[in-house]
Amino acid sequence: MTFQAKEFRTAEHDIADVFLNRWSPRAYADTPVAEEVLNRLFEAARWAPSSGNNQPWRFIVAKTEEDLAKFHPVLMEGNLVWAKNAPVLVLVVSDNTKGSHEFDAGTAWGFLSLQAANEGLVTHPMSGIYKDVAKEAFNIPETFDVHLAIAIGYKGDKEMLSPELQQRETPSGRRPLEEIVFEGSFK
Repeated sequence: MTFQAKEFRTAEHDIADVFLNRWSPRAYADTPVAEEVLNRLFEAARWAPSSGNNQPWRFIVAKTEEDLAKFHPVLMEGNLVWAKNAPVLVLVVSDNTKGSHEFDAGTAWGFLSLQAANEGLVTHPMSGIYKDVAKEAFNIPETFDVHLAIAIGYKGDKEMLSPELQQRETPSGRRPLEEIVFEGSFK
């Protein structure tokens, strides 16, 4: 049976299960992700809205042994210790000549993560990366900014993690709406 993160979370209002089931674990099974499944994730990201329909996001994918080895030096040690087990690593970059490129790239990543949850996959975004190393390793032009890395795969057994990370391997909650939604002015 697929792990259901929603069993650990409570929404204040009725929403689709995919929003509650999407979470970011660190334990990844060594099961490969089929090309067809990966293509559906990127297809979902492709349909994300963007300002002026600029679609400024780009994804650099590592799934072969060679590409994953090239990707690992981009990850800071705190992420590398667990992310090295993910069968797919992705770098999110966006065209910095477009006004809201960061926001739009974040929206595309969000769509990708929801499609992944819908496919029974887990994703974990990582801002703990060496952006300068990524730019050089992946030949990223100056007109593109590096934002984050994403681990993608099937959920693994948390016993494969260090005791410290095992304690953190549970779906987290969210701030209540009254802390994030203000009517009339910022409070």
